[in-house]
Amino acid sequence: MRSSLGAAVVGSGPNGLAAAVTLARAGIPVTVFEAMETLGGGARTLSHVAPGVVHDVCSAIHPMALATGFFREFELTRRVDFVTPEASYAHPLDGAAGADAAIAYRDIERTASELGRDGAAYARLYRPLLDRLEGVLDVALGGPVLRWPRDLFGAAAFGARTLEQGTPLWGLRFSEQVAPALIAGVAAHSIGRMPALTHAGVAFVLGALGHASGWPVPVGGSQAITDALAADLLAHGGRIELGRPITHLDELSAFDVTLCDTSARGLVEIAGDALPAGYRKRLTRFRYGNAAAKLDLVLDGPIPWRDPRVAQAPTVHLGGTRDEIAAAEAEIARGRHADRPYVLLAQPSAFDAGRNPAGVHAVTSYTHVPSGSTADVTETILAQLERFAPGVRDRVTAMRVTTAAELGRENRNYVGGDFSAGQVSMRQLLARPVLGNEPWRTPARGVYLCSSSTAPGPGVHGLAGWYAAKSALRHEYGLDAPSLAPSLALGGESS
Repeated sequence: MRSSLGAAVVGSGPNGLAAAVTLARAGIPVTVFEAMETLGGGARTLSHVAPGVVHDVCSAIHPMALATGFFREFELTRRVDFVTPEASYAHPLDGAAGADAAIAYRDIERTASELGRDGAAYARLYRPLLDRLEGVLDVALGGPVLRWPRDLFGAAAFGARTLEQGTPLWGLRFSEQVAPALIAGVAAHSIGRMPALTHAGVAFVLGALGHASGWPVPVGGSQAITDALAADLLAHGGRIELGRPITHLDELSAFDVTLCDTSARGLVEIAGDALPAGYRKRLTRFRYGNAAAKLDLVLDGPIPWRDPRVAQAPTVHLGGTRDEIAAAEAEIARGRHADRPYVLLAQPSAFDAGRNPAGVHAVTSYTHVPSGSTADVTETILAQLERFAPGVRDRVTAMRVTTAAELGRENRNYVGGDFSAGQVSMRQLLARPVLGNEPWRTPARGVYLCSSSTAPGPGVHGLAGWYAAKSALRHEYGLDAPSLAPSLALGGESS
């Protein structure tokens, strides 16, 4: 006979909350245990730089929020207001590259028209992916890899382009530097040497979303997504306990099922001998990648971009040409800090003016560093920013740097500062964290892993939690996945 406590979810990141919402919607009593005093993991928005000014602690712009399976089923856009600019992301360049910037608009034809001689080649690269976007998302984010793609033509288009741009063939299509730089800026969201198949896959998923549904800014910050998930959980009888770190699964022995939004290493730490020795060994072999170090800025005005078009995009990729980005990423892979590293910057203030006081611009940025780095990246990031926005230093009124080591301490899933909760390599996308049809289900009865350490990998999409919860419903309760569509609040409690 099952206990009345139902399911426990360890961790309240987007995947943990997605799992909890799915279980609660199916009628399972759910309690979420969060070690921190605030909810959301990497999808939190805090005032930690200057009083009254908020920054997103990790993810700020959300290309997967409008188009991926869980959030579409959840109908996130009915619960959270988004601003989706016409420009999804921008890539500033020195004039020597043939342009001052490249802009990825939702309109691919407009994008191509500003890419010079390579515009037509760029459009031919992405247009088949847009025509088969559902098939592309299915093969990239559809869960376990040991299955037949739903759309063979979409999978083939995605695979062929990934093979081209993920290998030394990546330069054959283009004759200039602007279009390759635009693609490299998106590919470098995944930390590691370039070219690589995984990086190319990231470029095509995120790039296609940029040209389809866009890269939206959640009004109020990423916390709005977390709050919408938490509200639905509470409305369906779920409970949330903040400031409740779980150090061992024995603490949750009264629950039927436990879903862990932890890293693979974190699961080993809290599960111990509850996991078979062979499975534990495989999890301990799961590799973590290099890291990010973060710089949050408060400015008294917008960033003075040399090319004003860059202000049209909420996300900006700094790093120069594709060759420069590849060289910087190679330095990180060697365990060294790059002098001119890749920097990802989010500038949401222009699109969500009510988030912060009038005239105040909150900017979030991070750069890639070796795992566990304690380096202060303030000057490195400011130098790259000043390179493309002369005079920006004069507008900075406050700042806060977070080293990779500190990032790992603030969020235990980010081992060594790896915010992907595991290296994004071809091997670890095929076996994340182990190879199997249901990589979320562990050999221990009733124990599931639902973090970015599992398929389909990193990103604010909730998919790992959704897939793990559906697996648990099927195996532990004999239930089908419930509807996630909005409904009237049913009441709930938080502690």
